[in-house]
Amino acid sequence: MDVSALPQFFQHLQTQLASPPTEVRRLFHGRGRCWAGLEQLTVDWLGGQVLVSLFKEPTPEFLDALQTQLAVLAASECWQQSGATSLLLQHRDREGSPMVVIWGAMETMQQVTENGLTFLLDLGQKQNNGLFLDMRYGRRWVMEQARGKKVLNLFAYTCGFSVAAIAGGATHVVNLDMAKAALSRGRDNHRLNQHDLSRVSFFGHDLFKSWGKLKKAGPYDLIVIDPPSFQKGSFALTKDYAKILRRLPDMLTAQGQVLACVNSPAVSPQFLVDGMAEEAPALVLKTRLDNPPEFADLDSESALKVMVFSRADAVA
Repeated sequence: MDVSALPQFFQHLQTQLASPPTEVRRLFHGRGRCWAGLEQLTVDWLGGQVLVSLFKEPTPEFLDALQTQLAVLAASECWQQSGATSLLLQHRDREGSPMVVIWGAMETMQQVTENGLTFLLDLGQKQNNGLFLDMRYGRRWVMEQARGKKVLNLFAYTCGFSVAAIAGGATHVVNLDMAKAALSRGRDNHRLNQHDLSRVSFFGHDLFKSWGKLKKAGPYDLIVIDPPSFQKGSFALTKDYAKILRRLPDMLTAQGQVLACVNSPAVSPQFLVDGMAEEAPALVLKTRLDNPPEFADLDSESALKVMVFSRADAVA
């Protein structure tokens, strides 16, 4: 990272803070490589808490300049008028992803809103806080499509898609994730939105040992697949995604749809198109959802891929 690029970073941040978001939002996205010298830096607005994240250990010179200027920002009139409650710096590349409080007092458990829905974030010693902000349009799409549908949410994490689906009128959502603690947070998210939990199921299982259970609970009108790129001992994107795709036709209703996601910059959208053609040829690409504008990327092939598939005879 380049110290000489920091002035444009702080200028952009001041512009964003002059009209702070009313919902959770990314304020600065260096990861999209549109900001030379700042590729490992992001900033998120989390219900008034401002989280600056370093994805790679910077030089001591860069870190010193960043922290100094963050302290100056927190003392500025622009900051005071923004309504921000804390300024946090997270070192995601360090063991334990430690958090440094630059200004204010950190609220470890933070409620935020997105698309009018409430989610609980954990800003403690974890790399991820419970909501991936780049998937905002994906959750909105699910909410718009869900009415009257039965939904399967694979790699559910904290059940963001499930919350969106129930809010959109889904009849039932089945969430599957190996991490039972994440599913517990998912229950909390549903409760925060006063949802009827009898319409939501939580399976804390290994996906590849659960096909029979999932098929028995189906069929599904909508299946969401949002896996990690790599999860040690359980999932590798390029090796294991195909195992999921080949199971889809047997679990979908006649008019069923699939929202398939890939967040690895090393994998292009064609990976999903080719994989579906090979493993589930009855399903064809309907559309690729846009990413939120704040997640602009130098190369759309590298950006988050969120793609809708449906049966060939169901495509208008």
